[in-house]
Amino acid sequence: MTQRHHQGGDRGWTAARKGVLSRLRFTSLRLRLVVVFGLVALTAAVSASGIAYWLNREAVLTRTQDAVLRDFEQEMQNRAGALPERPTQDELQHTAGQMAGSDQRFSVLLVASNADGRTVYGSSGGLSGFSLRDVPVSLRTAVNKTQKVDGEVKHPHHLYWQRVVDHDTPYLVAGTRVIGGGPTGYMLKSLEPEAKDLNSLAWSLGIATGLALIGSALLAQAAATTVLKPVQRLGTAARRLGEGKLDTRLRVSGTDELADLSRTFNKAAEALEKRVADMAARDEASRRFVADMSHELRTPLTAITAVTEVLEEELEAETGSMDPMIEPAVRLVVSETRRLNDLVENLMEVTRFDAGTARLVLDDVDIADQITACIDARAWLDAVELDAERGIHARLDPRRLDVILANLIGNALKHGGSPVRVSVRVEDDSLVIEVQDHGPGIPEDVLPHVFDRFFKASASRPRSEGSGLGLSIALENAHIHGGEITAANSPDSGAVFTLRLPRHTYAPGEQPAEGEPEHGDDTGQDRGEDSKEDA
Repeated sequence: MTQRHHQGGDRGWTAARKGVLSRLRFTSLRLRLVVVFGLVALTAAVSASGIAYWLNREAVLTRTQDAVLRDFEQEMQNRAGALPERPTQDELQHTAGQMAGSDQRFSVLLVASNADGRTVYGSSGGLSGFSLRDVPVSLRTAVNKTQKVDGEVKHPHHLYWQRVVDHDTPYLVAGTRVIGGGPTGYMLKSLEPEAKDLNSLAWSLGIATGLALIGSALLAQAAATTVLKPVQRLGTAARRLGEGKLDTRLRVSGTDELADLSRTFNKAAEALEKRVADMAARDEASRRFVADMSHELRTPLTAITAVTEVLEEELEAETGSMDPMIEPAVRLVVSETRRLNDLVENLMEVTRFDAGTARLVLDDVDIADQITACIDARAWLDAVELDAERGIHARLDPRRLDVILANLIGNALKHGGSPVRVSVRVEDDSLVIEVQDHGPGIPEDVLPHVFDRFFKASASRPRSEGSGLGLSIALENAHIHGGEITAANSPDSGAVFTLRLPRHTYAPGEQPAEGEPEHGDDTGQDRGEDSKEDA
């Protein structure tokens, strides 16, 4: 009766239910840092608490269990072993009461056969106390089973024990038989005090885990603030730099990696500011050079133009006073002088756009009359088909609209061929004017560049009559109205230039009527002459 065997298992632990967590997308670095810190702290705290609870639980239960089983085993040897082989019920009852009075305070049930062969019971708690029904069937079976005695098994009966839970109260149940014949004894010990101690320990560990989680969240918040403040300042400075505030700098403090990043940003911002300032100075010098050159050329061009007009009159006279040998040279001078004069005027117009001094002189015009006047002034009536209803009015700058139309129609006649069709329609309070020719169209590699300054589609004709500024000037005049010009090839044949302008252009300080869009640039007088050059 010296060997012990564990029968059954501890039923105090149950399997945890598995839950499916939805995947969360965290876009805030601060939130991610806090969550990661919290998960690490929670994992560490739960692991430590679980290990501590398990070790303490096993220590408490094992210590109590060993003491109770040792006391019960000793009582069975001393008191139950002293009973006759066939005791009476009173003897069993008396002995069970004596055994239950030990230091461990457990209930005892003794089972034996009396002299008549009947089974008699003796319980420490009387008839209403510990009974055989309170002993698990598996434990009774193991206790009553006789083991075969050999070299390893020295006794036919052993002490068996099992932990059970009844009405949420844990109990330790044990049983054995007296060797050599005698009663069978069962013991029932309540483990409620130990369970309360373990529950208190679990609460303490849970509170410690919660405090650790809160502390880790506060620590993560502090760490995130320390790390993210410089990052936020860097992001703000980068946005200011992107908005054109090139004098933006970061305050540098410390020697860590974030301080090195701030120094690198400041150096990059300083280099960018210097580079932009140099580029702006060169660009300003270039614009000033073009403007000064254009103004300086106007005075000699005025004199040259007057002379060429006289020579042109001589060429057209019927007297024949011009020497036939020099007539071609005179015609070349007249043509090139006119071309040079147009180029200077175009350059002056371009400098106005670059300097931001171009202004609108707004008026309410009939679009059909405006297009007709543009065509008639340039003697294009036979080469242009106009599809425009009278009565379509728009508020815009008539001179700049004439410049746009002259460039688009002149470009179509020169490179596309007649007849050129000009159509007008209204779409969503916008004026749409299409200029379509019947030529070969524009090559696909040329289309993205037709509005570039000084661009010419034919590189073999760099000295063609056009200056390469006409379409660029037309586009700038459309932009100053709040409009746009696009170029494309017609599915049938030829190229199509589409001009879109708002029907109501407003200058700064003017308030549009309710429901009308606001477009256009500021007002003022611009005295530049019409540009008729193509791209």
